Amino acid sequence: MDTRRVIATEEAIKVINMLKEKYGELVFNQSGGCCDGTAPMCYEKSGFYVPSRNVKMGEICDTEFFIDHEQFEYFRHSQIIVDVKEEKGAFGNSFSLEIDEGYQFITKSRIFTDEEYLELKKQEE
Repeated sequence: MDTRRVIATEEAIKVINMLKEKYGELVFNQSGGCCDGTAPMCYEKSGFYVPSRNVKMGEICDTEFFIDHEQFEYFRHSQIIVDVKEEKGAFGNSFSLEIDEGYQFITKSRIFTDEEYLELKKQEE
């Protein structure tokens, strides 16, 4: 049973590792809506200030993943799954690093079972 709040698909892990090789340490931030809506955005860690109201959901590939506090309330009982899709036509259409490489990170989610959620709460205490 995987009760991490955020995980990534194998395809997303490949893109994250490619970006880490090119840019070094990274950080993910999923805002509550803005010019990029609610897509997970990937930035160079040294070049991005995480808003103090955001909640750390976890880490993927040793990369912190933050989410807007209001979205966290919505996803509190869910696991976020970071995936990626090819997006060859979106160059310059986002602030996220993967766009210029021809990809776009997306999220999927699933609701934890009652058993998983209780286990997660024990781990967080």
